[in-house]
Amino acid sequence: MYTFEDNLFSDLHKDAYGFRPRYHRYYEASDDEKQNIWNDLVDYLDQQEADARQLAKEAIIRWEDRVADVIKIGAGDRKTALRWITANEKFYHEQSVEHFVWEQGLLSSFAYEYGKALTKELVDIVEYEEMEWA
Repeated sequence: MYTFEDNLFSDLHKDAYGFRPRYHRYYEASDDEKQNIWNDLVDYLDQQEADARQLAKEAIIRWEDRVADVIKIGAGDRKTALRWITANEKFYHEQSVEHFVWEQGLLSSFAYEYGKALTKELVDIVEYEEMEWA
């Protein structure tokens, strides 16, 4: 039977790796070994979070650079640039717009506010198509 401490470890492992451990040496370890395993897992999770935060920052910079480049080559303003960037995409409803923004890496937990604002901006700009049913 698992203890409260074991359940906390299982939760932490799931946060770090996306799944709960079926068996882990943690459950049989001494208190000192458990602490070392716990610390290593927390360090790993902290690194994963830092990496995700960095990827989100890079995605925002990449997107804003793309918009700026399209403005420079003739779009003239942000709204036109966004229209040009999305011109070859197919949008059927707002969820399609959100999916497009997600594909750009702009709806991760660390870019979420930016991505939601961009989605809202794009919803009023993009052209929507009727869905075809087979």
